[in-house]
Amino acid sequence: MSATTPNAQASDPDRILAGGIDRRTVLRGAGLLGAVTAGGAMLPASPARAAGAPDTISPNSFTLTADYTTGADHVEALLEQAGGASVSEVMDTANHDRTPVDGVVDGQLHGFRFDSGDEDDPDVAPQGITTSRDAVGTAQDGRYDGRQLIAVSFYNSSPEGSRINLIDWDADHANSYRRILLVEPTGTAEEPSFRDVTIHVGGIAWYGDLLYVADTAQGMRVFDMSRILTTDTGGDKEQIGRVGDTFYAHHYRYALPQVGTIATREGAKELVWSTISLDRSSRSLVMTEYRCPDCEDYPNGTTRAVRFPFAPDSTRFPGTVTATEALEVPLHHLNGVASSGGTWWFNQSNSTQRTLHAWSGTGEMASHPWVNWGESISYWPEEDGPDLLWSLREETGDRPVFAVGSEDYGP
Repeated sequence: MSATTPNAQASDPDRILAGGIDRRTVLRGAGLLGAVTAGGAMLPASPARAAGAPDTISPNSFTLTADYTTGADHVEALLEQAGGASVSEVMDTANHDRTPVDGVVDGQLHGFRFDSGDEDDPDVAPQGITTSRDAVGTAQDGRYDGRQLIAVSFYNSSPEGSRINLIDWDADHANSYRRILLVEPTGTAEEPSFRDVTIHVGGIAWYGDLLYVADTAQGMRVFDMSRILTTDTGGDKEQIGRVGDTFYAHHYRYALPQVGTIATREGAKELVWSTISLDRSSRSLVMTEYRCPDCEDYPNGTTRAVRFPFAPDSTRFPGTVTATEALEVPLHHLNGVASSGGTWWFNQSNSTQRTLHAWSGTGEMASHPWVNWGESISYWPEEDGPDLLWSLREETGDRPVFAVGSEDYGP
């Protein structure tokens, strides 16, 4: 959520793990509880220290309206006229390489870096994270369309827009990823077009086919991962949308069009949608606010975290949905939130803050040393190994994506 300043930190090549391994085999067979150093020693997670406790408040004033049809006709017309691709087809053409990274935090189990184009570009910033384990759970080893995947949202400042990087995290496939531009349908159903989605994309949550994307001042935008467009990679880099009978997306080969909107109901209490994540254990989505008491460009005041339930047996919200849980969190600078099995995690991070807080629902929060410039969190369930928390850093030149055991960073 927060802005970044360049301060590249070179990774230590002696601590890089080999890529292309079966991550489930490592977790189940080795029983890892911490990262492995070059000498083979384990790095246990640092012990927690106590923090304050969130206050429970009434959730009844937090109400949303859901519309999953705002772009439906346009999207179907775009697919018919521009063509579409499945997630697996997109990943078969993955054209960027990721490399392994270790030593980001104590107890790290997995990690990688993007290529230099994403690692070092000051005009983009990684923000949200979600995975195919959010989308489908542990079924078929967490594979969506046959792929075990991690998705990271990026805000682009030049040209202004947003995208996701879709990353293969599976020994059966190459250590690679593909960029997909997020777009908003325009035009008519007869002559559809699209434009950039110019939001901060501070958090994302993938549930079934649907990708929920935080829209700071509005709520969320909804995209359908089974509705990916193919676009022309030629033309001018500034071109976006329909030009004659050809569709361009700033040289991206694929674009993901918005299909719906989740917004604060008129008269309901407004929220700052800084980051979101999925809680599969309670079939709900959780959000929290980035509040900064000393910043001119960000809201101040009390930080709130709120839970919204999905409709029964659905990956969608009902037309109107009221929160089932709301908290006032005694923290500022929250860039990440996660929840599972009654435990909450809050990532407090900016240039100086570097703490991951965990709360069981009673008593004080436990506070663990974390990374500064940290961003969103995603909970990764495992059937036969430790459940994970995935997160990332946004600082230019030092943007690892990494995972730790959730119990090592628990309350």
